Amino acid sequence: MITGAEEGYFTGMLLKKSRVTLVESEIVPYRTTKMMRNLLVAQVIVDGQKLCLMTSHFESGKANSKERMNQLHVVKWRFKRTPDDVTVVFGGDTNLRDAEVPKVGLPATVCDVWEQLGKQEHCRYTWDTTTNTNKKASFPVRFRFDRIYLRPAIRRGVPRLAPDHMALVGLEKLDCGRYTSDHWGIYCTFSAE
Repeated sequence: MITGAEEGYFTGMLLKKSRVTLVESEIVPYRTTKMMRNLLVAQVIVDGQKLCLMTSHFESGKANSKERMNQLHVVKWRFKRTPDDVTVVFGGDTNLRDAEVPKVGLPATVCDVWEQLGKQEHCRYTWDTTTNTNKKASFPVRFRFDRIYLRPAIRRGVPRLAPDHMALVGLEKLDCGRYTSDHWGIYCTFSAE
């Protein structure tokens, strides 16, 4: 387990040791965050292929749009500066509203996995108070806060990963009558082209 901090608010990443070799990890601070947010980055090798895995929980709340876009800029910069023989996958609770992403823009080599797989309606809304009752919202709200972005390795001769399936998980209530989270999780698979 790799954590984005030792105390207070943080994210984490679980890696299966029998499949993934951890090369190094890094915590990239968001300098203007008011909510203790950061970017967790892990350089790993899977079946001989180099991957850069990133996760974050961007600033929450409608009023924090500017900070969220600043945080997306940091992720965008990491996509751009990662060597071209490395596949980069970012996944996390971005809290992004759809109108915020084009204001920042993503590199042409990066795809939004949900969009790449045809914008399937059944896995669109990862925060949905119409079906997930963990948050007692006064009115129904549905957003695609959780996202996965992919930049395949672009160097000639290096296998290119492509998304081939995406589904939401955590849709069943636990024995206590609540869901695992107020967000649905994303399960995604990739194949080499």
